[in-house]
Amino acid sequence: MILPVYLYGQPVLRKEAEDVPREYPELKKLVSDMFETMYNADGVGLAGPQVGLSLRILVIDADVLRDDFPECKGFKRTMINPEFLEKSEETVSMEEGCLSLPGIHEKVYRSVKVRVKYFDENWTEHDEMLEGFAARVVQHECEHLTGHVFIDNVSAIRRQLNKGKLNNIIKGTVRCSYRTKAVKKLK
Repeated sequence: MILPVYLYGQPVLRKEAEDVPREYPELKKLVSDMFETMYNADGVGLAGPQVGLSLRILVIDADVLRDDFPECKGFKRTMINPEFLEKSEETVSMEEGCLSLPGIHEKVYRSVKVRVKYFDENWTEHDEMLEGFAARVVQHECEHLTGHVFIDNVSAIRRQLNKGKLNNIIKGTVRCSYRTKAVKKLK
């Protein structure tokens, strides 16, 4: 089932997400719905808060980026209760966008390498070292679990330059090709 993507201004995007309990009902259905929602929106990652759930869960399928970023080949993950064990001091700036902030793209600095521990949808624990764009996607999605969005990482001047776009998202006056849940509906 395709879920609505919660847009900037929705309170759930600013809450610290809670751990997913092992007994979470219909976890595999949620994972399936999140992947379907992400694919429908042409995204490469989607976090629980982006579908209105303040839960520490995210899905990623960055394989579509494999031609430009070989580290993304076959990079499809479900991450439940992820936590970073290490982040490199070395960072790189690249342009990012977000399904919850349609029409906004900004350069963001992220660690080049990260080590992340998480559970998959079968509750198998993983400890993985990632680098390049795969590491960037994981950092971007994990940021949603802390109540932050990528625009928080840009300079005050860049945020000010995007203020009109952000206000339009909050007002519900942006158009998306995917199902969304804005703060206010268009009349």
